[in-house]
Amino acid sequence: MSDRAVVISGGSRGLGLALVRRFLQLGDRVATFSRTPGESLEQLAREHGERLIFDAADVSDSAAVIRAVRRVHERFGRIDALVNNAGLARDGVLATMSDQAILQTIQVNLLGAIWLAREASRVMLLGGGGRIVNVSSIVGLRGYSGLGAYSATKAGLLGLTRSLARELGGRNITVNAVAPGFLETEMSEGLNESQKAQISRRTPLGRLGTVEDVVGVVEFLLSDSARFITGQTIVIDGGISC
Repeated sequence: MSDRAVVISGGSRGLGLALVRRFLQLGDRVATFSRTPGESLEQLAREHGERLIFDAADVSDSAAVIRAVRRVHERFGRIDALVNNAGLARDGVLATMSDQAILQTIQVNLLGAIWLAREASRVMLLGGGGRIVNVSSIVGLRGYSGLGAYSATKAGLLGLTRSLARELGGRNITVNAVAPGFLETEMSEGLNESQKAQISRRTPLGRLGTVEDVVGVVEFLLSDSARFITGQTIVIDGGISC
């Protein structure tokens, strides 16, 4: 059984919730942030007690991120791993997208990840090392019509990953990214059945991904088995981008 202190942003639903559940199963202590906990996360809190910390923090607010990370450090005494998972998908043609929608996408997906990495890495530096995984997307590598702002933020996470890997590697902190394809989560609810079927047909493995397909890769990257891997992006898309 592990006893790491793992921070996961956006842990109230979808991939984030699955990650919270998995690391609790592994015996880790987990802290997660989102605007609201949701029923499933509240149930996990009842089951795991003090091993799970939830903060109703908006990651796009730097002050809220600082307070949340400080609380984790005070409660757990260290931070061993960070998964930058919080994300907001606003689809639509860029020419018709409002300033507010664009700014909110950038603030949550990119600035939030930068602020959280900054605060968590400070704690890791004091503790002698750690692991960071940024959840990007294949649209950050290849682009997708109607997701211009979202793609830009996910591409930004890849640049952040490579730079932080160089910056923090000498202090025993690895930084990697995962780039999932289209998953069967709330994030794909905007796709109709015809669009989902088209994506499945174009995917060599013949289906959309699941959160479980991604959880195992993140688990690996946070493990000792990945101690010599840093600055890398692992694509998890069933082969659609090959």
